[in-house]
Amino acid sequence: MSQVPRLHNAFKQALRDGKPQIGLWVGLADAYAAELLGGVGYDWLLIDNEHVPNDLRTSLAQMQGIASAVHAVPGSVDSHPVVRLPVADATLVKQYLDIGAQTLLLPMIDTAEQAADAVSFMRYPPEGIRGMGSGISRSSRWHRFSNYVSEANEQVCLLVQVETCEAIANLDAIAATPGVDGVFIGPADLSASMGFVGQTSHPQVCAVIDEAIGRIRKAGKAVGILCANEELAKHYLKLGAQFVAVGVDTSLLNAAAKSLLAKFKDAAPTTPVSSSGY
Repeated sequence: MSQVPRLHNAFKQALRDGKPQIGLWVGLADAYAAELLGGVGYDWLLIDNEHVPNDLRTSLAQMQGIASAVHAVPGSVDSHPVVRLPVADATLVKQYLDIGAQTLLLPMIDTAEQAADAVSFMRYPPEGIRGMGSGISRSSRWHRFSNYVSEANEQVCLLVQVETCEAIANLDAIAATPGVDGVFIGPADLSASMGFVGQTSHPQVCAVIDEAIGRIRKAGKAVGILCANEELAKHYLKLGAQFVAVGVDTSLLNAAAKSLLAKFKDAAPTTPVSSSGY
């Protein structure tokens, strides 16, 4: 008799085990590009739906591309797709979980109440309000995971994004919210909220981020951030940030294309804009 397959979220388990997870921001909104990146070896890839022209179907195609890349070459690193939604909304959360996303990043969480709402969006009753429908969805592989509804609450992973002065003021309560697996610090919006628009490496911004990392870790939650500055990213990892995106695909392509062109034209490559936070 064949064994019933069990759900497993390797990214969530890695966070629980305290293992650093190095990621890449995926902003090209293209399944072919996502499949390519899925075979590179990053621990996680962020499919952005907030600032990129993605939707439910394009995100699904990119998740399928990443899964294809992982299984195409034996021994490949299992790059885990993390999907950022445009807003923390119960209907959107339900839809993205139903297409098979296990880990969601929800932006602009400013209070513990909003964090608790986000937890409820992710979970089936009685722990939450997620609607039932896995039998016809990719999340359960169309009921091939026959125990999906009883295992899903434990295997979904909720990352909440703090990126305003209000969120920093409420950070301890947000991080302490049961059901929140990780807290992601958004340097770009945080710096803007602090009055330093476009200055994600400003000393005052960095000081707030350093302190926030310690506060989140004290609450026993994983800390995440996007930082394309190598020195600063390594600094955040040393402080205890655990899931760190160290670059953005659009920036990498742009910089490489400019650099190549400069080799054949009488112009020095321009310094790429640092993508230190989205």
